[in-house]
Amino acid sequence: MTTLQEICSGIPLDPMPPAPSKERDDLVPHAPVRTPNLTAAEEITALENSLRYFPSHHHKELAREFTEELHQYGHIYMYRFRPSIAMRAYPINDYPCKSKQAAAIMLMIMNNLDPIVAQFPHELVTYGGNGHVFSNWAQFWITFHYLSTMTGEQTLVMYSGHPMGLFPSSPGSPRAVLTNGMVIPNYSSTKDFERMFAMGVTMYGQMTAGSYCYIGPQGIVHGTTLTILNAGRKYLGVKDLGGKIFVTAGLGGMSGAQPKAGVICGCVTVVAEVSKEALYKRHNQGWLVEVAADLNDLIVRVRIAKDEKRAVSIGYHGNIVDVWEHLVKIYEETGDRLVDLGSDQTSLHNPFNGGYYPAQLSFEESNEMMKDDPTKFKALVEESLRRQVTAINKLSKAGMSFWDYGNAFLLQASRAGADVLKEGAAMGIFRYPTYVQDIMGDIFSMGFGPYRWVCGSGLAEDLQKTDDIATQVLTELAKDDKAPEWVIGQIKDNLKWIQEAGKHKLVVGSQARILYCDQKGRMKLAHAFNEAIARGEVKGHIVLSRDHHDVSGTDSPFRETSNIYDGSSFCADMAVQNCIGDAFRGATWVAIHNGGGCGWGEVINGGFGLVLDGSKAANDRAESMLAWDVSNGVARRAWCGNTYAKDAILRTMEENTRLVVTPSHQVDRSLLSPAHVVNGS
Repeated sequence: MTTLQEICSGIPLDPMPPAPSKERDDLVPHAPVRTPNLTAAEEITALENSLRYFPSHHHKELAREFTEELHQYGHIYMYRFRPSIAMRAYPINDYPCKSKQAAAIMLMIMNNLDPIVAQFPHELVTYGGNGHVFSNWAQFWITFHYLSTMTGEQTLVMYSGHPMGLFPSSPGSPRAVLTNGMVIPNYSSTKDFERMFAMGVTMYGQMTAGSYCYIGPQGIVHGTTLTILNAGRKYLGVKDLGGKIFVTAGLGGMSGAQPKAGVICGCVTVVAEVSKEALYKRHNQGWLVEVAADLNDLIVRVRIAKDEKRAVSIGYHGNIVDVWEHLVKIYEETGDRLVDLGSDQTSLHNPFNGGYYPAQLSFEESNEMMKDDPTKFKALVEESLRRQVTAINKLSKAGMSFWDYGNAFLLQASRAGADVLKEGAAMGIFRYPTYVQDIMGDIFSMGFGPYRWVCGSGLAEDLQKTDDIATQVLTELAKDDKAPEWVIGQIKDNLKWIQEAGKHKLVVGSQARILYCDQKGRMKLAHAFNEAIARGEVKGHIVLSRDHHDVSGTDSPFRETSNIYDGSSFCADMAVQNCIGDAFRGATWVAIHNGGGCGWGEVINGGFGLVLDGSKAANDRAESMLAWDVSNGVARRAWCGNTYAKDAILRTMEENTRLVVTPSHQVDRSLLSPAHVVNGS
């Protein structure tokens, strides 16, 4: 068994670890085989790019092995060098480092690769089907060596998983700067990505996979809980979801949060999953309450739970298309619509390489066809999407409310020719909203978003202490009689969340927590945590972070910025500015990515990590960086005309006179008719 000391010593070379077996370990789930379709010359380049991590006397042996990996799996993962250590988030003090900030980064990386957290741990995929931490295992070893030796006057530079090296910097600089998938725009197609990833020159970091900030499905549980609650209020006009039925798909990485969120919200949640392994992983964790034997059994369970108004999650091992079509059949035969709310969390940012499985094939047949006949597989995926949309449209017409969960469902369905475009609207305007347009967009505009922290000690009592601190802080914020009612409403929703978080057993991997709060809340929590560390009430460092899916972190026209209507939803200035601003305002590490959520070439997003150690310097860094990290996005959303954002940024400017934001003046659109413009009247 490899030790922490050993994984910090660089790539093991003399001797090298034994060659891997011909077949992958069937005790863990594995990434689907990729089909990059490299030319002969590109294969040579891919091998050269992999071998350059090793001294030349190992090239002959490794060249044969890496060639086999490339041909068999479509990528060179370097399985031989996968460390035998129990991969998990060890306490910060256990890492042999000169810098505690570097040790915090190591903790976060290992959490992202923990088998109970990661979707495909042996392929270095945290979630989303292809959200990588590294491109290969050599990069893991080199990165850990650099982190263990670096000082407070060096910065680790990461190029799409590749550790470029340690560069001189200053104590106030980030200890790591990460870029993932930063491809020239004209070459940012999915086909280009498959080729470049196979050649080892770029990487899809998703969001918090490639920025080392994933905290397991807890993060999406909270977001999904807020979404379902607000969907009930907005679409159904109810605060109590007892007896209401929510139907969706996906139990993998992030989508695995759906059944837990549904139960917290009090509804009947039906989740289809094609992977038996993924379904029973969630069931064994207790996140999925029941598993139906077949479609008929599923309907029986749904009817009973509906009548009892019982909060329950029911998993179905099979394709979501079959579920939707069965619900249509029941409705047409009986008039009984057994669904009130509908969505989808399959990984449609990656539709043809394991992110979506067509109804015409079994899970195993799909994995074979996507490798052996990708053209036919693509056609079947598109046919399956059309069938799914047809069923959803029928149930929607009957009164169900459906939304896109930001996974590119409507985008990919439209590309497949499904009937999802809004009648009479401009091209690209869909008949169903995204959850950002209808729900999360306004929450972001208020300045609220997914704020996270990880207890570096690994102690459950530290997490409980931070929960208690957060409860105290939010309770005080909820008493602010100057805050608008919509702000107080958000605070109270999150106060309820944090008070109940412990009983829902949300921790998977590191001792972490998430809640939605605004700039004021984030800064007050950071200060309170830092003070608790200084007093010894919290026994170790705390790592602050957030999802990239936040107020300022992501430019994505089909998700995070889908409620921006001034024409700038396709512009990525906000996310890029955010990363730059976080870097010089005190972040411990920063990341900026191409892709995430809606897919490669569809998104630019970024994130950060910030370590609290109880010092005044840590408090000052948090105060400076967190203020920018929220105000940047609120200012942009205010400039685009959002009323909530305008209110939020005005209140922030009143509290901090150094903040000066260009105002956006309301325009009377009636003045802009052609007659008015031409005549000047």
